[in-house]
Amino acid sequence: MQESAKTFFAPQLIIKSGVMQLDFYKQALGAEELRRFGNPDGSIHVSEMAIGGNLFHFHEENVGKGQIDPTRAGGVTTIIDLFVPDVDAVLARAKAAGAIMGSPAQDYDYGYRQGSFVDPHGHEWLISQKI
Repeated sequence: MQESAKTFFAPQLIIKSGVMQLDFYKQALGAEELRRFGNPDGSIHVSEMAIGGNLFHFHEENVGKGQIDPTRAGGVTTIIDLFVPDVDAVLARAKAAGAIMGSPAQDYDYGYRQGSFVDPHGHEWLISQKI
């Protein structure tokens, strides 16, 4: 058995059934959609995306398996911490794309500049930059 050349995380974010597009992530975060598996009605079953070469997925919810989107769960279920070269620029793009803004960008004594937002599907993103 051949081992993978590299070990990495690929988060899978749950979205409501019936979602037809994920343009927010392209506009706000510069995400690139690599592959999409659709349902007969044109909605998204799985979308494979990448930000800066880092892979992640969106998968429609499966209530029977307890895989529900954050809004159905009643709030944030996971926080995605995305490290970028310019926190302020990413937060501005996210706001312009329709994000619900959380904490504004600020410098912390542990060496990061961070701010946050919630995307249209209820996922919280912490945008970080090492300073």
